[in-house]
Amino acid sequence: MATKGTVCGVISNMVTLTVDGPVAQNEICYISTGGDRLMAEVIKVVGVNAYVQVFESTRGLKVGSEAEFTGHMLEVTLGPGMLSKNYDGLQNDLDKMDGVFLKRGQYTFPLDKDKKWHFSPLVKVGDKVEAATWLGQVDENFQPLKIMVPFTLKGIYTVKSIVSEGEYGIYDVIVVLVGEDGNEVEVNMIQRWPVKRAMINYKEKPRPFKLLETGVRVIDTVNPIVEGGTGFIPGPFGTGKTVLQHAISKQAEADIVIIAACGERANEVVEIFTEFPELIDPHTGRKLMERTIIIANTSNMPVAAREASVYTAMTIAEYYRAMGLKVLLMADSTSRWAQALREMSNRMEELPGPDAFPMDLSSIISNFYGRAGYVVLNNGNTGSITFIGTVSPAGGNLKEPVTENTKKVARCFYALEQDRADRKRYPAVNPIDSYSKYIEYPEFEDYIGKRINNEWLKKVNEIKTRLQRGKEIAEQINILGDDGVPVEYHVTFWKSELIDFVILQQDAFDEIDAVTPMERQEAIVNMVIDICHTEFEFDNFNEVMDYFKKMINVCKQMNYSKFKSPEYDDFVKQLNELIQERKA
Repeated sequence: MATKGTVCGVISNMVTLTVDGPVAQNEICYISTGGDRLMAEVIKVVGVNAYVQVFESTRGLKVGSEAEFTGHMLEVTLGPGMLSKNYDGLQNDLDKMDGVFLKRGQYTFPLDKDKKWHFSPLVKVGDKVEAATWLGQVDENFQPLKIMVPFTLKGIYTVKSIVSEGEYGIYDVIVVLVGEDGNEVEVNMIQRWPVKRAMINYKEKPRPFKLLETGVRVIDTVNPIVEGGTGFIPGPFGTGKTVLQHAISKQAEADIVIIAACGERANEVVEIFTEFPELIDPHTGRKLMERTIIIANTSNMPVAAREASVYTAMTIAEYYRAMGLKVLLMADSTSRWAQALREMSNRMEELPGPDAFPMDLSSIISNFYGRAGYVVLNNGNTGSITFIGTVSPAGGNLKEPVTENTKKVARCFYALEQDRADRKRYPAVNPIDSYSKYIEYPEFEDYIGKRINNEWLKKVNEIKTRLQRGKEIAEQINILGDDGVPVEYHVTFWKSELIDFVILQQDAFDEIDAVTPMERQEAIVNMVIDICHTEFEFDNFNEVMDYFKKMINVCKQMNYSKFKSPEYDDFVKQLNELIQERKA
């Protein structure tokens, strides 16, 4: 019999219930008030009292209201029909909602119950299967998706019967399995999984090493991220976090893109809703939205739902990874998620950590990032979740707890800088403070040696060294004046500026410059390194500045030209003539 409870205290979204039976941590309950049923999650149990966070507004909720417990944790419904959908943090289908605003207590089913899918079996009667084994395949938006043995089953099962190829709905029984104990299990196309439990339906989770091409030079060349890697983008308001995320989502080599708008301002989420359906996928030529799922949770939605949204997004990503797909998960912004954790912690009167965040913030962030990764499935195929979150530190302070704790677990750090944004040097990623720890992995070194060449990482490190040296000289020039430093210093400084303008800066709104394939990035790096190794002759610093400005202009025009086109070749010729003019 289901446990029931009675409201005995309300503090905003946190409600205290007196319960009459067993209650589990993270269990879901529904509280009845004014004809509405409000969904809530148990976050603390003390004796006969259960503290629950309500995913809705609690306005009008009275002491004495009744609650009923469901016996399960917050779950997502997984199956075909999720691609190109817009969900909220609880996986309600926003397109099925009535009106402009979400009504309290209104929940919608996330999948299409009536649609028929063309199912092709992948196993036969008598085959031995286990949790997450691929039983068959359906196509959704040109993407082959697997129907799998429910992840909750334990042990080995035998296929007793399987339907023939044809059209079936999500509730139709497609396979009947028999367990070792003789019990039969009927399997359809959908399954449910609790969002706060990681899926471990794979054989092993090796260290990721394959470069994930994003087409963004400051990432791919200078601080690469890998398939199944983790990264984060901190930066103050207006430094271009959202534009950079959109560029990565659009261009990265991923089968599925999931965007979790976690507590963002409503206007930024509207931007995603209006822009994404219009974007063309550079890989397929069709709409990018066909392989995208948006989890939208704006800052005016209840705090508790904001906390749930990142877990919902990660669980959906794990489901697609179990199919052997490459998933890119973008969360914007994890600061709002951490603020939701802080709010709930404060309401429960827990001991506060730095800046009043929960004491266990570090382990919460670490556990969440740990769910991403590159995995080898039980059948030998591989799948990956590449996770990139953004952090919005108050006032651009990169020493605040969310940034500091994320830095400990994320392997790539892309620090957006206000100064670069003010000087319109986009993407405004600070090349000196940012880093990728994947460069240090021997597996990545071997991979990149075969993918590009063995000299590649040496050139990348030289670029970083030259940028650091250029920054130091810029500070000297600032203090001593242009005449106060030798001409050679000006040459070194302008060589670092050449790297900045030609490699680091990129036009996200230009058709050609927005996406740079690795072949072209290699050509750009080789060209710039050759120039940096060339000795030039100048009489004074004015000559240095005028000469390098001309060179930067030619190189930027090359970036806007189609690779190896007559126009591009013409700029290469102009550049070579320019180099010969001043070559020592």
